[in-house]
Amino acid sequence: MIDRSLNYGRASIGGFLRRIAPYENVLDLGAGHGDDLAIAQDMCPGCRRIAVENHPPYAHALRSSGIECHSLDIERDRLPFDDKSISVVIANQVLEHIKDIFWVLHEVSRVLNQGGHFIIGVPNLASLHNRVLLAIGRQPTVIKTDSGHVRGFVLPDFVAFLEACFPGGYIVKQRRGANFYPLPPILAKPAARMFPSMAWGTMLLLVKCGTYNGGFIRRPLEQGYETRFFVG
Repeated sequence: MIDRSLNYGRASIGGFLRRIAPYENVLDLGAGHGDDLAIAQDMCPGCRRIAVENHPPYAHALRSSGIECHSLDIERDRLPFDDKSISVVIANQVLEHIKDIFWVLHEVSRVLNQGGHFIIGVPNLASLHNRVLLAIGRQPTVIKTDSGHVRGFVLPDFVAFLEACFPGGYIVKQRRGANFYPLPPILAKPAARMFPSMAWGTMLLLVKCGTYNGGFIRRPLEQGYETRFFVG
């Protein structure tokens, strides 16, 4: 039986945070129940935990547990933090829901310290099970028409996108796989470790190396995209 909780890559999140600790603060976009922020606190007790979460029950629970929580629209609103003021940003199973990715990554790149870390978890469009589905003429599970997912990600394309918008800005420090359909947990965990390019999800630890100058919000204008993107 598939264990879908493995899709969130909590073990990878913990490994990434352990590797980069200590850190002053952690910002989790789409924090949900606060699971990733709890891991961040375990790896670096005393760090400032900051959530962005719009769902009222989740936001209430986060605030009740002592987490600083901001309810805003990450596809339209400016993050309420100074430039280069955040040590770690987490976006775990969020970017696939985002149409206005240029604005979101603009804001992340603005607030993240130079030398800070960006932890990303996204479904892998090139996972083994999605490759099989496409081969037989079926829709990949990670980007169905009747779903909340509006973007699909494959690592080489995503890295090329980052480089096009922010040349030299991010380096992939570590990449891991999360879950492996259709295997049960006892097999899915080692399979994801051994074959991350075919795992259900992609977990990334990025380090910000460059000085950000607004490249993400300039990109759709420079490319002349006919799709309307919010750029501030």
